[in-house]
Amino acid sequence: MDKEKIIDYCLTCPAAYEDYPFDENWTAIRHKGNNKIFAMIYNYNGHLCMNLKCEPARADILRSIFEDVKPGYHMNKTHWNTVILDGSMQDDDIFEMVQHSFQLTRPKVKKGKANPPQF
Repeated sequence: MDKEKIIDYCLTCPAAYEDYPFDENWTAIRHKGNNKIFAMIYNYNGHLCMNLKCEPARADILRSIFEDVKPGYHMNKTHWNTVILDGSMQDDDIFEMVQHSFQLTRPKVKKGKANPPQF
């Protein structure tokens, strides 16, 4: 998988946008509603990598299943994974992890104020 393909996939998520908060090596994919990052795509030691948010128990399972899923580089190691995109993982597995990260970081739906009782 190349950088353009994973960025293009991330941008198919509703209201997602591309940002470069550090430099052109670090691509952040964010939610428009809350500006939270759900994917960071970058090159590290000659490898294309991506950081994705993940529920802690699920993160442990993914790390045990996939050799290319590691604790998050420069991120909270409990809540973020780094995925090395060297072609050894199936695209569908990577896309599912992107969707999971997107769901965890999406803007919360605000509940409307309850109508006061009418007397």
